[in-house]
Order: sequence, then C-alpha cells, then structure tokens
Amino acid sequence: MRILPILFNAEMVRVILDGRKTVTRRLCKDGNDYTVPDMRFYEASKRTYAVHNYADKEHENQLSLVERICPICPGDILYVRETWTYQARAEGGIIYKARCPEKLANVKKWHPSIHMPKQAARIWLKVTDVRVERLKNITEEQAINEGCHGIFSGTGETLGSGWDVTPIDEFSKLWETTIKHKDRAFYGWDANPWVWVIEFERCERPKGE
Repeated sequence: MRILPILFNAEMVRVILDGRKTVTRRLCKDGNDYTVPDMRFYEASKRTYAVHNYADKEHENQLSLVERICPICPGDILYVRETWTYQARAEGGIIYKARCPEKLANVKKWHPSIHMPKQAARIWLKVTDVRVERLKNITEEQAINEGCHGIFSGTGETLGSGWDVTPIDEFSKLWETTIKHKDRAFYGWDANPWVWVIEFERCERPKGE
C-alpha cells in the first residue's frame, strides 16, 4: 500500500463529496496501437503488470511481453489535491474552491491543485480496483460513476431513447477538457487511448498523515 496524490478540479471534487463519483480514468501511456497493457499479469508484491508488444496493429505478430510498474494499485490510499488558498478565518486556515460560491467572494488568489500540500488534504480515497482498457469502452453505468449523469427528457418512444445528452456524451466532453489541444490527436476522445480505470471509495485520513 502506498499513499499517493491525485488531482481533481473543483467540479469533480464536488461530485466526489456528493457521493456521485466513484471512479476516474487516467491516461495509460504504456499502451498504443502496437502495445497492449494487460492487468491479468498484475503482481501485487512487485506492483507490476504486463505489456504485450506487437509488430503490427492487428496484434498478430507478438514481439515481447514485458513488465511495467503499475502507478496506482488496489489498496493504495489517494489524497485529493484541489484548488485551495489560505484564509485565516477558515477552519484549519484553508479554504477550497469547491465550496459554495457565496463563501468565496473575498478570495483574490487561488493556489493550483498541484501545489496543495498533503497536510491540507481533506478528501482521502481508498483504491478498490484498477484495470486498463480503451477509453471508449466506458459504459453508461461507468459514465454515471464518473459523475456524468447526462440530460434525460424521458420523451423517447423506443428503449434506450429519451436522452438529450447521454452520460457517455457528457463524459466525452469532460474528457476533452482534460487534454491539451495539441495532444488531442493522440489522447482525445476520438483517439480512443488506453486508460487506467481507478475505482475508489471515501476513507478516513490514515493515522500519522
């Protein structure tokens, strides 16, 4: 078990606090058209998994099978880094951007989430499952677990219709906001990259942290 940081923007922090987000997807750069990550070879004692290397995009001519380090593993504890600032009158001397807007009116300067120290973390997550898959393999249920509930009008006349915006559509737009424009050809929704699927549940701050 390791204790690791993970970044979320204010919107995603809110849905975690509401209990509407229990999974997150992060890029797996070990995977591409010629390399296939495989968690079936995961070894907990070494925190490793396998990557199959192929000579062709059809994955018919395998060149090698190599071990890679799994960056986040089941049982790890994640502390959420979020946008924050110091405020003497706030509880603990810290205020978070994900709080209600009316409480933030006097805040003039925010610190980016990447600079938030562990001591300031208020949200702790225990990783319950990790797998790797293509981004577009996400299901409607998984998109909802990502915090994307879509817009449902209920006016459709056939099974599965009635969505103005499906949870997957909402998630695809959310994903695009996390990828720099210059990288979308490789990691955007249409590129269908390999991703880590990290499932989690809220937990208490570990003792000593």
